[in-house]
Amino acid sequence: MTSQPIISQLIDCPITVEDDRTGTSVATLKRALADNLYYIQGKDENFATLYDYYMALAYTVRDRLVHRRIKTAQAYYEKDVKLVYYLSAEFLIGRLLLNNLINLGIYEPVKQVLKDAGLNLDDVIDREEEPGLGNGGLGRLAACFLDSMASLEIPAVGYGIRYEFGIFDQMISDGWQIEHPDNWLRFGNPWEIPRPDYMVEVKFSGHTETFVDSEGRPRTRWLPRITVYGTPYDTPVPGYGNNTVNTLRLWSARAGEDFDLQVFNAGDYTQAVAAKTFSENISKVLYPNDNTPQGKELRLQQQYFFVSCSLQDIIRLYLRKHDTFESFPDKVAIQLNDTHPAVGVAELMRLFIDEYHLEWHKAWDITHRTFAYTNHTLLSEALEKWPVSLFGRLLPRHLEIIYEINAQFLAEVQLRYPSDAGKLTRMSLIEEGEEKQVRMAHLASVGSHTVNGVAALHTELIKQELMRDFYELWPEKFQNKTNGITPRRWLLISNPELSGLITEKIGKAWITNLDELRKLEAFADDPEFRAQWRYIKRDRKAKLAEYLLRNNEIALDIDSIFDVQIKRIHEYKRQILNIMHVIALYNRIKANPNLDMTPRTVIFGGKAAPGYFMAKMAIKLINSVAEIVNNDPEVSRLLKVVFLANYSVSLGHFAYPAADLSEQISTAGKEASGTGNMKFALNGALTIGTLDGANVEIREEVGAENFFLFGLTAQEVMTLRAKGYKPLDYYNSNLELKQVIDQMASGFFSPKEPSLFMPIVSSLLNHDEYMLLADFQSYAECQERASQAFRDQDHWTRMSILNVARIGKFSSDRTIAQYCREIWNVEPVPIELEDYSQDSAGLKAKASPAEIV
Repeated sequence: MTSQPIISQLIDCPITVEDDRTGTSVATLKRALADNLYYIQGKDENFATLYDYYMALAYTVRDRLVHRRIKTAQAYYEKDVKLVYYLSAEFLIGRLLLNNLINLGIYEPVKQVLKDAGLNLDDVIDREEEPGLGNGGLGRLAACFLDSMASLEIPAVGYGIRYEFGIFDQMISDGWQIEHPDNWLRFGNPWEIPRPDYMVEVKFSGHTETFVDSEGRPRTRWLPRITVYGTPYDTPVPGYGNNTVNTLRLWSARAGEDFDLQVFNAGDYTQAVAAKTFSENISKVLYPNDNTPQGKELRLQQQYFFVSCSLQDIIRLYLRKHDTFESFPDKVAIQLNDTHPAVGVAELMRLFIDEYHLEWHKAWDITHRTFAYTNHTLLSEALEKWPVSLFGRLLPRHLEIIYEINAQFLAEVQLRYPSDAGKLTRMSLIEEGEEKQVRMAHLASVGSHTVNGVAALHTELIKQELMRDFYELWPEKFQNKTNGITPRRWLLISNPELSGLITEKIGKAWITNLDELRKLEAFADDPEFRAQWRYIKRDRKAKLAEYLLRNNEIALDIDSIFDVQIKRIHEYKRQILNIMHVIALYNRIKANPNLDMTPRTVIFGGKAAPGYFMAKMAIKLINSVAEIVNNDPEVSRLLKVVFLANYSVSLGHFAYPAADLSEQISTAGKEASGTGNMKFALNGALTIGTLDGANVEIREEVGAENFFLFGLTAQEVMTLRAKGYKPLDYYNSNLELKQVIDQMASGFFSPKEPSLFMPIVSSLLNHDEYMLLADFQSYAECQERASQAFRDQDHWTRMSILNVARIGKFSSDRTIAQYCREIWNVEPVPIELEDYSQDSAGLKAKASPAEIV
C-alpha cells in the first residue's frame, strides 16, 4: 500500500552518481577507502594495521584534493591571473589529515565510515607523522598564511625545501635536551605528489668570464664547478568551505650523476658517491648547526638552492602565457619571508640578464616591482650576513651582481645625501670590517618595492631604529602587517568543544570571519554560559594532565592555575625570568608552609637550537628546579613545574586550550610579533606580558583590564641601556631576587655539580642583555595580581570570554587580505566544480596540455 508514493518520489528525483575518487557521501567514501586499502596498501581487513588504514584514508582524501587542485590550476591558467609566490625556508604545516577533512567538509562522513568499520578516527589521525619543516613561529606563520590564501581564494604557491629530516625530535635526559633525527619520511608521505618533469638545474662555485655575444654586447658567463638538480614535491593546500586547492611546492636536491662507476671500479668507493652526498646534504636537514664554517656554507647552499629552483619555476609558469617579461610584475608577486630567500633578488637579476638577455635597467625595474620583503626580527644576530669570501666562493656571479646593485644604490644615496658619508657606510649592502659581509636584509630592502613589519610596534622600531636610513630614503616603501593565525587550525581543530559552544551561540560564520566572535560579548555576563565555558576549560586541562601523567609521570591539580610558556627557547623570550619566579614561589612556601597561595602549575615547552648553549642551559635549569619542587611534599601541593618535551603543532592542540595564563614576557622591543600570544588568547587564556610585539595590540583589543601587564617599555629599555644599566644594583637591592640568584649560583638546584648554572648567573649579574633583573620585581607583583584574580573564577571566566570575543583582529585571514590589497595587488579567483558525469570521465588528451602549477 505504501510502495507507490516511494516509487513516485524516486522517479521524480534524479539519481546522483558519484565518482569514487571525488564523491563525498558515506557510501562513496566507504568504497574509496576499501579500494585504496586493497590496491594501494595491498591489504584487506584481515591484515591491515592502523597505519594501513591511515594511508588508505589519506589517499582517499588526497583524491578529492587533487580533483580540486586540477580545477584550480586550470582556472588560474585560463584566466591568466596574478599569482602570489610565497618563499619561505620554513613551513611548519602540522598534521594534514584532520585539517584536510575539515576544510573539505567531509569530517563527519569520514568519521561515520570509520565507525562503521569498527575504527576510531582519532586513532587513525594519530598514526600520521608530523612534518617538522620549521623551527617555530616563522614556519607556523607561513603555514597559516597558506591556509588563509586558499580560504580567501587567492591564487598562490608556497615554495620551500623538502627537508629529509625536519626539526629534531627533542628528548629530555637528566634534564638536558638531547636531539634525535626527525625522520618524518621513513614511511613515505601520502600527501605529496612528485613532479620530476619540473626538475631544474642549480649551479654552485666555479668562476665567471666575460665575452661578447653575437650582437656585439658584453656578457658574463658563469662556469659552475658543481651542478645540483632540484625536484619539486607538491602538497595540496585546500581552502575552508570552497573549491580552491593551492600548492605548497617543496624542493628536494639530488646529484646530476648519483654514482661514478669508473671511480668505483678504481676502488675509491667513497669518492664514487661524493657528488650524491654533496647534493643530497642540501635538503637533508632543517637548519644545520651554523657554529662551524661548514654549517654556514650549507645554510647558504640551502637558501640559494630553493630560491633558484623556485625562481626558475616561476619564470617557467609565467612564460606559458607570455612571450616577453613586460607583464612579469603584473602577473607575479614574490614575497620574501624574512632574509632566508633574500638572495632571490640577485638570482632573479642573474636569470634575467644572463639567461634571458635583458638589459640591466630593465631587469632591475622588473625585479624591484616583483619582490616584497617581510622583516621578522629586531635581533642583530638574526639579520643574516654572509662573509664575502664564502659568498664569492659559492656564488661568484651573484657577488658580482650584488656589487653592481650596491654601486648603483650608493650612487643614489650619495646624490640624496651628498655630505653624509656615514649614511653610505650604514646603508651599503657590504659591511666593511676585518671580514667583509653581505647584508641580506639590506639586499632585500633595496630589491623590494615594499618592506613590512609584523606588528605595529615592530614596524615603528624598524622605521626608527633598525632601518632608519632606509625609511628616511623611502618612507613610502614601509608598511605594517600585523601577524595572524588561522582560526581553522587554532580553534576549530584544536579546541572542538569550545568551537561547538561558540557555534551554538553565534553560528559558524566566525570560522571565516573571526570578527564575528564579538557577538560573544553578549554572553559574558550569562551565568549558564560562563559555567559551560569553565567546564570546557577544565576538561581541556584534564586532557593535558592525562598526557603529562603518561609522558612525564607527574600528577597535576587541574584546579590549579595552568601557567604556560610554550615557545622557542631563547634568552630574549626570558624563560629564565619565569623559572626565577618559580624559585621565588618555592622560597616563599618553604619560609611559610601555611602560605595562602593560589595553587599553580607552571608548564614550559619549546626547543633550543642545538648549538645555542645558553638556551640548552635554560632547559636544564627548568628541569632541575622541577626536580626539587615536584619532589618536596610541602611545596608540590601548591606548586608544580613541568617541561613538555618535543613540542610540536600537534602538542599545541593540547597546550593552548588548557592554558589559564599565557606567558608572553619577552624584553620589550625584542619580539617582532609573536603568534603564540594569539593562539593562547583565542583559546581563552589571559595574557601576562610586556608591551612587546603583538602584545601591544592584543591588550588594545581585549582591554587593559583583561591583560596582566608588567615590565619596562621598549623606550624605557633603550633609555636605561643608554644611561648605563647595572644589573648588580637590582641584585643588591632586592632580597628575594638575591636569594634566587644565590641559590642558582650555590648549586642548590645542582648539588652534584654546584657550579653548573654559573654561566647563567654570570650573564645575569655582569651583563643581563635582556634585563631580567630590571623586570623581576614588576613581574613578581604582576604574577601575584594574576593569582588573586584566578581565585574569583566567575570573574576570571568573564575575562576569558572577553579575550576570545575581542581577538578577531588576529586572524591570518585579515593579514592576508591586507597583503592582497596593499602589497600584492591580487584578487580572489573563485573555483567552480562541475557535477560528475560519466560523459566527462574519459581521458581527452590535448595536443599542448597546460602544465599544472
